[in-house]
Amino acid sequence: MKFHYAGKYNGDENSLPQREHPANSVPFREPQNMKMFSVIMNILAGIIVILFLLIASAVSEKGIFSLAGELGILCFIITMIPHEFLHAVCFKDDIFMYQNLKQGMLFVVGTEDMSKSRFILMCLLPNIIFGIVPFIIFLIFPDMIFLGTLGAMAISGGAGDYLNVFNCLTQVPNGAKVYMSGMHTYWHK
Repeated sequence: MKFHYAGKYNGDENSLPQREHPANSVPFREPQNMKMFSVIMNILAGIIVILFLLIASAVSEKGIFSLAGELGILCFIITMIPHEFLHAVCFKDDIFMYQNLKQGMLFVVGTEDMSKSRFILMCLLPNIIFGIVPFIIFLIFPDMIFLGTLGAMAISGGAGDYLNVFNCLTQVPNGAKVYMSGMHTYWHK
C-alpha cells in the first residue's frame, strides 16, 4: 500500500482518483444525490448511536453520562484518522485520503480491484476494531463505560461503510471484483 494524503476535498468528484472502467463493469446502485445521501447517512448514524447509547445506559449501573463516557466520545473523535488508516491497510496499491473537516468528512479512495470479501473487510475493519470490539468488552465489563461510549460512537460512525457492505452483499455476484472510482463503487467479472 502506498498512502497519500490528498488534502481537502472540495466537492468536485472529478478531483478524486478515477480509473478506466472494464467493458463489463456495473456501478453499485447507490444514491446519486450526494447531499441527500449525506442527510440519510447522518440520520442513520444518529439512530445507531442512540440505540447503542440506550443499550449502554441499560447495561451500566453507573450511567454513561460521566467523565469516562465523555472520554469515550473524545476518543472516538481522535480515532477518526486511524479509522481511515484501517480502511487503507486493506489496499495493496495507491490509496488517497481526503478531508473536509467543516462537513465532518474523512475518507479514502483507492481504485484497485478487490475480491468481494476483501472489500467487505475493508469497509468493516475500522468499525470492528474501534466499535464492535470495545462495545462487546463493555457488555462483558459494564464498568468500562469509556469503551461503551467509544464503541457506540464508532459503530454509528460506520453508517456509510454499512451501506457499501449491504450493496456489495446484495449486488455483487460471487467471483466478481469490486473497485472504487471517484465517489462510486463498481463491480465486474
